[in-house]
Amino acid sequence: MPENPARDLFPGALEMMTLESLRRQPAHGYALVQHIQQRSNHLLQVEEGSLYPALQRLLKAKLVKAEWGISSTNRRVRTYQITASGLRHLEQQMSSFERMFEGISLVLKPSNSANS
Repeated sequence: MPENPARDLFPGALEMMTLESLRRQPAHGYALVQHIQQRSNHLLQVEEGSLYPALQRLLKAKLVKAEWGISSTNRRVRTYQITASGLRHLEQQMSSFERMFEGISLVLKPSNSANS
């Protein structure tokens, strides 16, 4: 088993969680890392080294937009915001994930008969 929980995420999971976090409110990278960790009760440890490439993929796909600003600590930060196409993409991905999760749950669910 891998020791790094972030590696256990299926492809697209980080992007989906990032989009969901940005749907709630625009944020900079460090705030996204903190939000995902807090919302997962610290079960998921997202490294900035994996988040920033994911943000770049989302920017390139025009699912998020970004602008430079100044943080509350007076630092220059890039704040990300979900776009309309990002919202549509998120809804499609969440629907697909829910179907996949339902299927996996059915396979893993203990069966009532020993012959199944």
